[in-house]
Amino acid sequence: MAFTTNTSGPMSEINVTPLVDVMLVLLIIFMITAPVLAHRIQVDLPQPNPNVVPPTNPPDPIHLKIDQGGALYWNDTPVDELGLKAQFAVIAQQSNQPEIQIAAADAVAYEHVARVLADAKSYKLVKIGFTENL
Repeated sequence: MAFTTNTSGPMSEINVTPLVDVMLVLLIIFMITAPVLAHRIQVDLPQPNPNVVPPTNPPDPIHLKIDQGGALYWNDTPVDELGLKAQFAVIAQQSNQPEIQIAAADAVAYEHVARVLADAKSYKLVKIGFTENL
């Protein structure tokens, strides 16, 4: 019995063997990793304290703007780094510290923002937020 092959035309059947091999490898990978993902991790979340009363009259937030050249503006008033540290020292002495909202320009170098955050941390200021460029 002789088989004839037509080698002159395009191949009409797709070889699915490599596809089956890839699918079997993926099936084995998912079978191995699925039990690992099913393990639960116990996390102890902090519970809210019902005895804490929020302040009735919080101070107005302070807007600190950093332009792309690194210049600082404290509530739209230009201030240098020494003046900023003096303002941070004044705020650190207050019992009810206002929030400092930092608005940095899109093209500002990260070192300017990092320096402001480091100065705020050195005065133990914790109410710091970021806003869009004002």
